[in-house]
Amino acid sequence: MEVIQVEGGRPFGGEVTVEGAKNSALKLMAATILAPGVSRLTNVPNISDVHVMGKVLKYLGAKVEVKGLHELEIDTSDIDRFETPYHLVAKMRASTAVLGPLLSRFGEAIVAMPGGCNIGARKIDMHILGLEALGVAFEVNHGNIHATTPKGLTGTTVTLDFASVGATENLMMASVRAKGTTTIDNAAREPEIVDLANFLNEMGAKVSGAGSPVIEIEGVSELHPAEHKVVGDRIEAGTFLAMAGLGKTPVTVKGFEPRHLGLVLKKYELMGLKVERGNGECTVSREGAIRPVDIQTLPFPGFPTDMQAQTMALLALCEGSCIVTENVFENRFMLASELQRMGADIRIEGHHAIVHGVDGYSGAQVKSPDLRGGAALVMAGLVADGTTTVSDIYHIDRGYECFVEKLQGLGAAVSRVEVPDQDTL
Repeated sequence: MEVIQVEGGRPFGGEVTVEGAKNSALKLMAATILAPGVSRLTNVPNISDVHVMGKVLKYLGAKVEVKGLHELEIDTSDIDRFETPYHLVAKMRASTAVLGPLLSRFGEAIVAMPGGCNIGARKIDMHILGLEALGVAFEVNHGNIHATTPKGLTGTTVTLDFASVGATENLMMASVRAKGTTTIDNAAREPEIVDLANFLNEMGAKVSGAGSPVIEIEGVSELHPAEHKVVGDRIEAGTFLAMAGLGKTPVTVKGFEPRHLGLVLKKYELMGLKVERGNGECTVSREGAIRPVDIQTLPFPGFPTDMQAQTMALLALCEGSCIVTENVFENRFMLASELQRMGADIRIEGHHAIVHGVDGYSGAQVKSPDLRGGAALVMAGLVADGTTTVSDIYHIDRGYECFVEKLQGLGAAVSRVEVPDQDTL
């Protein structure tokens, strides 16, 4: 079993470059199903979630090849299945993104109920309700979702109860070849939605309005393969920028668009951090104390839930008290108990976390509760007194490429260490 060990108190800072966005690359890979032939994706992160999605596509009959650094060539010419295997979908919720493309191409799909981080129910009710409006019929039994299109897919207006990223993406991909025009009202506005829309348009789709609350898709008769560069990962970037708030040396993050972290960076400025935005890069530094600032997560352009854990680890060392409110996933405060092991003073009340700042962290043995929480624990360990050991780091590997190596490049005393599995005799 591997863990990440962090020797706290060592100065860190400098420059780091982030990879393509995990939350975009996975959906772009799924979208290649829509157009038989060879599509090429560049700036793809080398992370375990991408490997899982590649296995899903291969199971369906696609050929997936790595063609150089961060480049995938996906040939979907011979896809002949429309059922995804449980053992893969159970590992990663994003696997459900193949539902829309399979329905568009084959008119039928069987997808296992999703897995991934244990951060809440993350139901796919909105996916089902939206697709039903397009003419999809569903049967759910034995943990599988069986979707069919008895009369084909027909464009309509779908209003989402919540600006769900996954539901918006599945509806976009299902409707690109539907008859007529589909309008998604209260659509998600994340940069990854825009990236998917751009790729679909490069394939010959007619998608407009991505990035706004209303997306319109005019159905086309066919699509063709395309080449596309994955947008930079704003969450990976935000993670390193949050770390800069704990250190004494500036950290510059390259390879992403700072406006994609608009509210995060504004909140960091309110905390007293210095933020310098550039063309495809951003620098964060801190000179004084961290000021308390209330945070509440909301869909884009609100504060992203994927940056809540890292920001809580930062706020736990503020001078004063503040409240972090989680409005997206009900179980995303599992990090709090691990930070408490390191000396944080955090009290959970429903979907609110009451954070009272402390003078510092103490090194401890902690466990990654999920992807972003794991990164936040490593982040806390960087400034803790003593050694911090973070286990269950497979969560971190799901979304961060060469995480330890990048931290080492910033001067941090971090390493992956193999230890005996304590669950075995």
